[in-house]
Amino acid sequence: MRLAEFDEKWGKRYPSIAGTWERAWSELVPFLGLPDAIRQVVYTTNAIESLNARYRRAAQACGHFPNEQAALKRLYLATLALDPTGRGRQRWNNRWKSALNEFDVLFDGRLTAGRV
Repeated sequence: MRLAEFDEKWGKRYPSIAGTWERAWSELVPFLGLPDAIRQVVYTTNAIESLNARYRRAAQACGHFPNEQAALKRLYLATLALDPTGRGRQRWNNRWKSALNEFDVLFDGRLTAGRV
């Protein structure tokens, strides 16, 4: 019903959105049923794509590498440049802590099953 309301209001301006949601409805609905903490980190997390894009830019900026070690060093330096202050891990932990707790509850302790 809400999707129909959205399509009625915004369908003329953004015609592909409602159609895309209708085609992917079976994947979208379970996602909406997850707790807010999980949804927040899942839909905002594209860290792998971001890292790959940074690696591509770093490699293209050099053009070519004389050997494999030079290429690996360039990727290492690109990785270090992502978090120059070293506080990124703390930000990651703060953002994921509540989501990890929700995952543990939702999946009946499977995340902490092997911990002592």
